[in-house]
Amino acid sequence: MVRVGVIILALMAVIWCIALWRAARLEARAESAFPPEGQIVDVDGISVHAVVMGAGPDVVLIHGSSGNTRDMTFALAPILAENFRVIVFDRPGLGYSDSFNPDGETIEQQAEILQKAAAQLGADKPIVAGQSYGGSVSLAWAVTRPDNISALVLIAPAAIPWETPLDGFNQLAATPVGNTLGLPLITAFVPDWFAEQVLDDVFAPQTTPEGYADHFGPGLTMRRSSMHANAKQRANLLEEVRALQPRYSEIDVPTEIVHGTADTTVGLGWHSERLIEQIPGAELIELPGIGHMPQVVAAPEVAAAIDRAAQRAGLR
Repeated sequence: MVRVGVIILALMAVIWCIALWRAARLEARAESAFPPEGQIVDVDGISVHAVVMGAGPDVVLIHGSSGNTRDMTFALAPILAENFRVIVFDRPGLGYSDSFNPDGETIEQQAEILQKAAAQLGADKPIVAGQSYGGSVSLAWAVTRPDNISALVLIAPAAIPWETPLDGFNQLAATPVGNTLGLPLITAFVPDWFAEQVLDDVFAPQTTPEGYADHFGPGLTMRRSSMHANAKQRANLLEEVRALQPRYSEIDVPTEIVHGTADTTVGLGWHSERLIEQIPGAELIELPGIGHMPQVVAAPEVAAAIDRAAQRAGLR
């Protein structure tokens, strides 16, 4: 029995070493295929990846969980760039922006670092628009940095404390053990078809638009460091939103909320229909039949909301 146990441990060690080697190869391949789209801004020694396009009033776009700049540059940013100067950021730990908090960057820390990066790019008081988790960061920006925002646009925002527990994958991926032992196996061996299925689940009831995966680069999300950073942020989000919510009434900039009626990831009724009552003067735009990704599948409607926010703020 001892010999069998030794053999099993040896096999597990071999598999783990193969996983480390294969994960590193796949990560390098993803970064080669999907390099940074924009420039790297140094903020107090922290690298922040930013894509800048267009001219006009400044708009900052903040992606959601497991995302990167390419989620916003697929459809929404090019539309906005016809009338605005658009700045799209990778959130800390995702895409090509550095992680800087070993316990997971809080939404307030992310708002601070992205606001400073925007200021370095000449956007001292931009319109701030964020989707899902990015909506939480945008709310933190509006609450904690009120002098550095002209209008707020929230796209399917995670805004009201919820009751469902964090999923098992992110619970595991947020831990040191999960990061060391589990994530290399996922990066190394999860097949492409599974990543495509996950994308379809995110877009439901719509399907992933043609060309989105080729633009977005799921391999960037599947990197070990990105999954670990994302999981730690997700694990902390509920308590951060719970602490921020009592301050929503302090938001005094024009606010537009865009939410799909068929969103089962961040429910319209639980989040945006409650949120509108807590931000003075906020306007809610419901998108019939749209799921959790309006910034992609309903980009013109989201761009129109940003344009309305700009008009309300006197920027148009």
